[in-house]
Amino acid sequence: MQTSKSPKQTARVAYLAAKEALPLYSHKYSPKKFTQPQLVACLVLKEFFTTDYRGITAILEDSSDLKKVLELKTVPHYTTLQKAAHKLLSKKTLQKLMAGILSRATKEKIMDPIIQVAALDGTGFESHHVSNYFVKRKERTSADKYQTSHYTRFPKVGVVCDINTHLVICGIPERGPKFDRTHYRSALKEAMQQKTIVTLLADAGYDGEANHIHARKRYGIRTIIPPTIGRQTDTLPKGKYRRLMRTHWPKQLYGQRWQVETVMSMLKRNLGSALRARTYWSQCREIGLRLFTHNVMIVLPCF
Repeated sequence: MQTSKSPKQTARVAYLAAKEALPLYSHKYSPKKFTQPQLVACLVLKEFFTTDYRGITAILEDSSDLKKVLELKTVPHYTTLQKAAHKLLSKKTLQKLMAGILSRATKEKIMDPIIQVAALDGTGFESHHVSNYFVKRKERTSADKYQTSHYTRFPKVGVVCDINTHLVICGIPERGPKFDRTHYRSALKEAMQQKTIVTLLADAGYDGEANHIHARKRYGIRTIIPPTIGRQTDTLPKGKYRRLMRTHWPKQLYGQRWQVETVMSMLKRNLGSALRARTYWSQCREIGLRLFTHNVMIVLPCF
């Protein structure tokens, strides 16, 4: 699916989607200077412009069109947006926002009510802005290997997406390096809270008889995961479903698994591969906001 490049239309979609998912104010005694949907839309624009809180404040100050779309009489201070991010980007609120944008996509007939084929995969983000060119040049000339070493810990997210629309159904933030299967059950649970999935495609990193059983028995999802074997052998796996993957492998259907790789590429090309947040929980909130912004940019053309 094609994503929008218009900040004005992106702001409008984010604002309308947030108004459907969240109340205007969190409490009856709130200051009522800015509504929750207005603050959510400002945070989405921050991701859209790949800037920080100070940067989006400056952009809004200079853009009368964006202020008009968001019905802002004054631009929120950057500290207001920073505090709003802590509150509005909690897991529960992000689930409501994601449910709202997926519901809108269904109403506009972008997404089917029941997802026939979804795909699951994980990807990592940079926890800092780094020049790969500088690292490679330094590696050639420096004897100090510390300068050429890479960080061993990085933000990571497991994503379930609809292969037909490239819309993200859910995302499970975590910290890598970890095996992909660590977020398998959490991703299934959250995805099924959002949408009904018939078939799930995943790579060999999620292989395991227990994973097949969990998805098929608990949620009724048909799982297609290639079985991994330690050495080349004609011996069939012992598990029922892993054996089924060897004897009745749906090669053509599994070929669509690469669509989730396209979603990862879209996320990083459009919104960046590096996070600005430094602490673990802030990184989780930023990843969730980035996934929501990705969906907003896809649903955009139908508004």
